Amino acid sequence: MSTWIGNITFVNPEFLLLLLLLPLTGFWYYLRHRNRYATLRLPSLEPLAGTASLRGRLRAALPTLRALAFATLVIALARPQEVLKEQEIKAEGIDIFLVMDLSSSMLAQDFKPDRLEVSKRVAAEFVDKRAYDRIGLSVFAGEAFSQCPLTTDLRVVKEFLANLKCGILEDGTAIGMGLATAVNRLKDSESKSKVVILLTDGVNNAGYIKPLTAAEIAAEFGVRVYTIGVGSTGDALTPVSRRSDGRYIFGLARVEIDEELLRQIADMTDGAYFRATSAERLERIYAEIDQLEKTEIEVTVIKRYSEEFHRFALLGLIFLGLELFLRYSVFRTIP
Repeated sequence: MSTWIGNITFVNPEFLLLLLLLPLTGFWYYLRHRNRYATLRLPSLEPLAGTASLRGRLRAALPTLRALAFATLVIALARPQEVLKEQEIKAEGIDIFLVMDLSSSMLAQDFKPDRLEVSKRVAAEFVDKRAYDRIGLSVFAGEAFSQCPLTTDLRVVKEFLANLKCGILEDGTAIGMGLATAVNRLKDSESKSKVVILLTDGVNNAGYIKPLTAAEIAAEFGVRVYTIGVGSTGDALTPVSRRSDGRYIFGLARVEIDEELLRQIADMTDGAYFRATSAERLERIYAEIDQLEKTEIEVTVIKRYSEEFHRFALLGLIFLGLELFLRYSVFRTIP
């Protein structure tokens, strides 16, 4: 039977009961000391004030050394051990590709500060939760390319996400190209679960691969696609043109999302379609996807023990040796 105190366990805790002898011994020592030395009654102790020597004070501490020796040796008998825990984690990870729309309409300000910044932030928070998965990143506008291959280095994925901005690609919305680029990266994956999270705020109007064709390819390779339509309902302040210096001119424009297409892509790949009309709703969508795509984790806890009794045994012997040395040398008394 063992007893736990913090991360210390005692293999033979019954020996700790011997510590109860300390207060009894202390009381016995007090009575013995009082009976051994006669009380000398004086009218005043003022003449003896300050006569106690350093040697006398130190000699009075000898019983304390013996008590410390006894306590530490008893603890050594109880055999203390420090518990050192190790974890073996066997994770059945998921391969996830994030596909982000970088068309100019992602700068629309119906989300604060805009759709793109909110999408980047929420995606980064999602990445933080997927510690055991491989995650990649593709982007698209009028064309598409892989920004980050599948990796377990989530710090790198988040850095790529943070640096995304509109204008680095020809403008447009090539949903089929964005999806096909991600599927091409996932098709040779040996993971049991392959997922694409495709986020867009528009209608497919560019690219040489049709969205439904890309969805068919995804289904063929066992890739499940979750589609997210980003944008409020009604009109939103969005880029309507661009100046010669590259700055966007904003104006009110109707929010147009091809929800039927996104729903078809999700249905064809056994995924799901979501509509995010606010930053809060987008956060809930990613949380829901996080719950749908659970990573299987097997954790085995291995306990190792470090024997600590020898430290207390050595300390007890030092206290005992010091007490005996001082008692029979420096503080030796003549009967």
